[in-house]
Amino acid sequence: MVNVMRDSDKQGWRHFIRIEKRLDVPPVAYVLVLLLSLLLVILLCGLVLARMGYHPLEVYKTMLGGAVGTPYNFSETIAEAIPLILCSLGVSVAFRMGIWNIGAEGQFFFGAFTASLAALYLPSGLPRVVMLTVVIVAGFLGGALWGVLAGVLKTLANANEILTTLMLNYVAIGWVDYLVYGPWRDRAENMPYSRLFPSSAMLPVYPGTSIHAALLLGLLAAVVLWVVFKRTTWGYEIKLIGENPQVARTAGINIARNILLVMLVGGGLAGLAGMGEVAGIAGRLSPNISAGYGYTAIIIAWLGRLDPLAIVLVSIFFGGLNNGGYALQMVGLPSSIVTMLQGAILLFVLGGDTLMRYRIRFLGWRRDNR
Repeated sequence: MVNVMRDSDKQGWRHFIRIEKRLDVPPVAYVLVLLLSLLLVILLCGLVLARMGYHPLEVYKTMLGGAVGTPYNFSETIAEAIPLILCSLGVSVAFRMGIWNIGAEGQFFFGAFTASLAALYLPSGLPRVVMLTVVIVAGFLGGALWGVLAGVLKTLANANEILTTLMLNYVAIGWVDYLVYGPWRDRAENMPYSRLFPSSAMLPVYPGTSIHAALLLGLLAAVVLWVVFKRTTWGYEIKLIGENPQVARTAGINIARNILLVMLVGGGLAGLAGMGEVAGIAGRLSPNISAGYGYTAIIIAWLGRLDPLAIVLVSIFFGGLNNGGYALQMVGLPSSIVTMLQGAILLFVLGGDTLMRYRIRFLGWRRDNR
């Protein structure tokens, strides 16, 4: 229970507002809040679209068709969700412990770089299973290295992880730009991307679609993390540190070690997302391999309430939103409509969640006798 007081006048009166946490929230309330929030988003954004001169129903119809209108469009939605699943799972690991990993974008890029390094410089004659194993492991280790770097700064110098992870994003992106515009530039085509990977370094793809094997890695990671969070001692330690670091420290839990672990695992998962984009979609390293997946992952992780299985579903929903944005561009509408929808969804869902968990009571004006 929190009391918030505000001066009303010079006569010693104060207005009391009490914020009380609800003791019991029925599970059905979460579903109702989500549905109501989505309805409000549709109505509010519809009003904005109408004010901009667009027909809201036509815009929504175009987006829905672009996301799931045909089997091919639906497969593209799943493919678009793959990097979102991995990046969102990555940031959720640190978020559960109260560590604000905003660096999934940089970890994505660095994982793409290390995977590309393996694909381009390992002997192309290696058996495919060996080549793919090295590429996958390299992608994970690259993202993990970039995540642990921020973790080391946090543990040794108490550097704010929001700032360090955010700044490391730009370092990783700049490093990839340097490579593809410089030493790794494909001289044959004289374009800002690397040469093509050998076929042995490419992930298997479901025929006729863009869905590649990194989807299995994302689903496996979601199941493993769910078990870790719900059934293991480490999952309990992460939760306890996130809720009360002082109690965790008193209980003898090594907080510094856990910071490094969550940044390693989270960074590694984001690195796998980068690996999937270069070895499953593009077949080469380029400066535009990410559509802001690392930043969108932050929204998805919170909308999924940091639950790994829910994150998978929310990622597919956002994959559909992204594909709907591409469909809007095809008919001449601005793709920024998707960004507006994403922001509105986050605002309404988190706002509804707060009102569901807490009750605001106005106690009226009372004389302050102190």
